[in-house]
Amino acid sequence: MRSSDISNKAPDHSKASTIDTPSTPSTPSIPSTPSTPSKPSIPSIPSTPSTPVLIITYYWPPSGGAGVQRWLKFSKYLPETGWEPVILTVDTEYAVYPFIDSSLNEDVPANLKVYRTKALNWFRIYAKDKSRIPSAGFARNDDKTLKGRISRFIRGNFFIPDPRRGWNRYAFKKASAIIKDLEIKHIITTGPPHSTHLIGRILRKKHPEIRWISDLRDPWTEIFYYEQFYPTFISRSIDRCFEKSVLKGSDALITVSNSFRDSFCTLEKTAGSKFSVIANGYDPQDLEGLASIIPERLTISYTGTFSEAYPVNGLIAALKKLTEKNTDLVVRFAGDVPGKIKHFITQQLPVQTVEFHPYMIHRQALQFMLNSTILVLLIPENQGNRGIIPGKLFEYLAAKKAILCLGPEDSDSAAIIDKLRAGKTKTYDDVGGIMEFIEDVSSGKFRVGEENPVEYSRQYLARRIADVLNDLD
Repeated sequence: MRSSDISNKAPDHSKASTIDTPSTPSTPSIPSTPSTPSKPSIPSIPSTPSTPVLIITYYWPPSGGAGVQRWLKFSKYLPETGWEPVILTVDTEYAVYPFIDSSLNEDVPANLKVYRTKALNWFRIYAKDKSRIPSAGFARNDDKTLKGRISRFIRGNFFIPDPRRGWNRYAFKKASAIIKDLEIKHIITTGPPHSTHLIGRILRKKHPEIRWISDLRDPWTEIFYYEQFYPTFISRSIDRCFEKSVLKGSDALITVSNSFRDSFCTLEKTAGSKFSVIANGYDPQDLEGLASIIPERLTISYTGTFSEAYPVNGLIAALKKLTEKNTDLVVRFAGDVPGKIKHFITQQLPVQTVEFHPYMIHRQALQFMLNSTILVLLIPENQGNRGIIPGKLFEYLAAKKAILCLGPEDSDSAAIIDKLRAGKTKTYDDVGGIMEFIEDVSSGKFRVGEENPVEYSRQYLARRIADVLNDLD
């Protein structure tokens, strides 16, 4: 194996791209300020002998988002369990990322083997506008124009299961070489994009001796925005065949919530015994050096991308009533908010009580959370939303700020929040209940529980991944 095949940084775009041999420029660190001190250094992977496991993931730094952090953090802590992660991902020159967060490059352990390959960018065919590119587990495209509808129809019926399948043949070829060179016996595919699991499926056919784990971070054909792509009966049938083949063919399956597991098992009953539910989590090291403050104003914050599937009418109505009672508050949004929702919010609330901030890199978003009184968690309003556990929930928990969750009161997210006494879950239109909780937090009547959510730390969760791997030996 050539050492030049390995990289753990983003490629230098000022140079011509070399597939599998990307250059490794240093990524600028986040400026150190009183509120955002320098990020603690990340230790290298220990050199003790361990068993290699190939992790195939489309999303990897400099891509941003929760899907990236899940396997970035597992790769950081898996070596402690005797497993050596080896990463196969797409070359940044050929990738399509909804968000860029180059600061996440700093989390990549120095000795981690990262291989990158080229890919076909099918998004260029039907979605030149990046706002129409869906991220993992989330669709931001609410374009109801004829052009938008046609674009989504093409996506749902000509690119099955998704346009990122243009990476598969390159990834398969490279994965086969890595399996041979490093004598890999275990592989993990993670999706969305669920087309990544098809790489695992074909690898298993070529290398029947390997053990294959599929990490299904979100539903597949049952994802809440699936109908936005107008799938025909034939397209849906093909997609479900792909999904069932992955559920049947994998040696082990992982998902992030009990409800998601149950949904997958409804489609393929034989999958039940293969599933482990391993949630997303938080990394305590990410919070080191950051200061948690109690703001003078009642500060209600939301981080992450917004969609029209997130109903805010009840929340805004409650905030409006509180401002009419002369409550000194500010509601802050960090991330993309559709213009229609922005307009609605600014029409309902006094201008001095609303702040919109652009997408923040990870560490800045953490400090944003720590500078809050209440953190808002919104569950999309759709069928099957009880199983949705947004990745940000776990960092909300680690921030030890009161959480106001809006969604089903019997959801998996609500159960976690209740268990840790971290906040309250209210239905979307429960204006009185939302007001009551905000006032209880403001007055000190509600206090966040003291229990440390250790079971959601990335280090603990990596051990659970190792348990799944060990059980296959």
